[in-house]
Amino acid sequence: MGATTATVTAIDGGDAMQQVVATLEEDIVFGRLHPRERLTEDALMARFGLKRHVVRQALAELELMGVVERRRNVGAVVRAFDAHEVVELYALREVLECHAAALIAMPVPPRRLQALIDVQQRHDAAVAADDPRAVFRINQAFHRELFALSDNAVLQQAIGEYARRTHPIRFGTLAAAAYRERARQEHWSMIEALREGRRDDLVALCRRHLLPSRDAYLAAQKARGQ
Repeated sequence: MGATTATVTAIDGGDAMQQVVATLEEDIVFGRLHPRERLTEDALMARFGLKRHVVRQALAELELMGVVERRRNVGAVVRAFDAHEVVELYALREVLECHAAALIAMPVPPRRLQALIDVQQRHDAAVAADDPRAVFRINQAFHRELFALSDNAVLQQAIGEYARRTHPIRFGTLAAAAYRERARQEHWSMIEALREGRRDDLVALCRRHLLPSRDAYLAAQKARGQ
């Protein structure tokens, strides 16, 4: 059984809760759980072999991440965004990420640049292996490493928070090999901009890097007449 569908060993603790969070996060990212889909405690208890309080903790964590919301008389559901919310959310991500890119001191110390390259080489391997789950996780690591170069911990935290909120929006791009390859190439362009001290190019790349997932989600909504 693959990692995306495996049950979690019945250990009532933080580790088990985090495993549930990670698995459901990936289910949302890859479209196995759809916007507005209900997440019932009983179904999750049966799936993961865990007690109710652990499942509730996992749902609360997903709600804090912004990918699940609780509705009166319905319970927990995968969060859905209308077109206006998507545009606003990505506009905020653009402000945060482009500002972080502009703060990066250049030239970047070779040791720190190499750390980013090391992550990207893992991303290359995941893309080549056609492993969307690994691509997703290593992509997150790449952007953490990139924006850590801003040396602004508060800004890094905000970037991570609002990136997570877009998980229900991003499934269309993460599931498509062409989009994964585009992201891989853009990562290397960012690395080259850092290596050569081209700050304006780096900021422009960060802005452009956000567009595919936003535009794919909006196009899908339009096609459905939403």
